[in-house]
Amino acid sequence: MNQLLTEEKTTTKFDNIFPAWNDIPQEVRMDFPIHQKEYLINGELKLWEGRTNKIFSPVYVKNETGLERVEVGSHPLLTTEEALKAVDAAYHAYDLGRGLWPTLSVKLRIDAMMKFVSLMKTKREEVVKLLMWEIAKSKPDSEKEFDRTIQYILDTIEALKDLDRSTSRLHKEEGIYAQIRRGPLGVVLCMGPYNYPLNETFSTLIPALIMGNSVVFKPAKFGVLLIKPLLDAFRDAFPKGVINVIYGEGKEIIGPIMESGKIDVFAFIGTSRVANIIKKAHPKPNRLRSVLGLEAKNPAIILQDADIDNAVNESITGNLSFNGQRCTAIKIIFVHESISKIFIDKYIAKLNTLKYGMPWENGVTLTPLPELTKPAYLKEIIDDAISKGAQIINESGGEQNNTYCHPAVLFPVNSAMRVWNEEQFGPVVPIATYKKINEVIGYMETSNYGQQVSVFGKDATRLAELIDPLANQVCRVNINSQCQRGPDKYPFNGRKDSAEGTLSVTDALRVFSIRTTVAFKEGDLNKNIVSNILEGRKSNFLSTDYIL
Repeated sequence: MNQLLTEEKTTTKFDNIFPAWNDIPQEVRMDFPIHQKEYLINGELKLWEGRTNKIFSPVYVKNETGLERVEVGSHPLLTTEEALKAVDAAYHAYDLGRGLWPTLSVKLRIDAMMKFVSLMKTKREEVVKLLMWEIAKSKPDSEKEFDRTIQYILDTIEALKDLDRSTSRLHKEEGIYAQIRRGPLGVVLCMGPYNYPLNETFSTLIPALIMGNSVVFKPAKFGVLLIKPLLDAFRDAFPKGVINVIYGEGKEIIGPIMESGKIDVFAFIGTSRVANIIKKAHPKPNRLRSVLGLEAKNPAIILQDADIDNAVNESITGNLSFNGQRCTAIKIIFVHESISKIFIDKYIAKLNTLKYGMPWENGVTLTPLPELTKPAYLKEIIDDAISKGAQIINESGGEQNNTYCHPAVLFPVNSAMRVWNEEQFGPVVPIATYKKINEVIGYMETSNYGQQVSVFGKDATRLAELIDPLANQVCRVNINSQCQRGPDKYPFNGRKDSAEGTLSVTDALRVFSIRTTVAFKEGDLNKNIVSNILEGRKSNFLSTDYIL
């Protein structure tokens, strides 16, 4: 542990939020620092002896001289050379569609994925602890992320079985027989987000793999070490070169990877700015398929007849789950002016009941933030709003202690403020009032984003009138509930700058594959040939085998 802080701070009630080392429960401690040297290329765990990047937890601990940030460990900073070797390994594993993995039967690919799941389950405790220490996600949420990821993989396997069963027969139209199945696309570059470094990353990685693609995977900028326990599982479950895990600075290694022209699919969850930069590096952009989960500025609309208690509870959860660090978070609230006072009073009262502290503490909701630059950014947008007429209306709103930022509820906000349009991705809650619903619809129509909206009200006729225009602005309208991704079997996508492609258990299988047809004209010769192939099980694609 190092990175000692000595700067002076104003006294706040959060001065004692960080514990002494002896106050940390034994069951959540780890043997820090964990210096990872392994990376996975072409089925081999290689050891790195070059530059590394230190990883510090959002958690600080008290010692005799003050607070110091916990050094969790380090990871390799690979160079362009290693990154291109990973691309070559994936490229040769796919081998223009002739490789072992893309030509393997669906059943055998499922068997490999089941082996991975079995190995992954043994690492639950270690991964959960690393989620807490690396990104300060609460223990229940860390456990939920791991368990949800396991379930996502199992659901994906079942969805693939269903998909394969539905395509395990021949069709006949106009004298032509055909079998239409889904085939892989090629080499996938997969990059996930730090807020869900396991679950959301695997929501692209797993379907890409199981559909027969080969993958180059770069973990998120935070939540890096939690992939370390899974490297052996990746190596042991899949053929060499099918999954390659690399580490490093994106600016140094991702550009050359794309410039190689060997990437067929770009799977990325992050900001549109970064996605656009990466995509432009590809020499043949028309051949590049992109699967992107990007920013959002999801509003909540509180109608005049809303159930205030429900609207408050759902909005609080939507605003502040994992400190608002979710693309699906509610990031601005529009409340009808006639009920704004009662809504705000109840919202503040509910907010004051939320427990803040360390991620392993029972009942904790609000925890430190992993991004070192985030507190300064949040202060900027709070100060900007205040300078233009807003007030912080909750006690201790916006107060900070190093990586901890207490939620700031800003009211009233207007279009002159940065927080009106910017995705804050943190514990800042802007609230505005409206007189006519067209004011809110107009906001959504001019927004750069179009992921979700939450609408709270009781009048079925009024809600129905809103659903139609809102459904053409966003991809999910939530009635009397917060914005959210799940259940994973439902589509997860967005309009405008919020997404490209659709993710869900079933949609992702389609996103990472393409419909491919084997066809033949009716005739004795062709019938005999195909019968021979089917009966002898000579092809994994042209097959009528039924997976149970």
